[in-house]
Amino acid sequence: MSSLAEEKRYSYKDYIKWDNDIRYELIDGVAYAVAAPTRLHQKTSGEIFRQLANYLRGKPCEVFHAPFDVRLNASDFDDIVVQPDILVVCDESKLDNKSVKGTPDMIIEILSPSNARHDTFTKFRHYQKSGVREYWIVNPARRIVEVYILENGKYGLGIIYREDDVIPVHTLKGCKINLADVFYDIFESDEKSELKQILIDAMRADGVYTEQIQKIFDSVDII
Repeated sequence: MSSLAEEKRYSYKDYIKWDNDIRYELIDGVAYAVAAPTRLHQKTSGEIFRQLANYLRGKPCEVFHAPFDVRLNASDFDDIVVQPDILVVCDESKLDNKSVKGTPDMIIEILSPSNARHDTFTKFRHYQKSGVREYWIVNPARRIVEVYILENGKYGLGIIYREDDVIPVHTLKGCKINLADVFYDIFESDEKSELKQILIDAMRADGVYTEQIQKIFDSVDII
């Protein structure tokens, strides 16, 4: 995820005038271009959204998926505008036709090579500060979900759920997400090259050299 024109700070008033063919997010007024989601990303997001939407049918809370603007500090500088992969809003007064003006009750982000650090550090900090009650970070490559619950203004230690677990949704009493359905076909052959690239990017981010990465794939038949 690359930033654009870092020397200038923007607000939502600037943001809504930009070319709709290119997706951006604003973090403290800095504009970041958002990469198009991968096929694996879309499949993972789509299944989680389906389960949430089925549960919320006829209920007061609403679930949305990207692209849908969330203005975390709309009542202040209005210079933080994000597009979470999935979000749940239970206060209808926060919604207009184009955005959420304030803090969603729940946010879910799906990791991919281009956004991993952004979601796990930058957005994590802003979601915590703005009071998002429940934050999920979904890692399709590892087939895990980290769940963070806001307590006394801070996220506690993340609870890690794995591919066969059923996750209770803290903010939606009685709602559960079945990860077996989310991750059931993640290692089909047409996804292997994408997963390999995710693993390579993660290892490079940790300082592993290209030669070492190749040796790892040569010695372990994982993909």
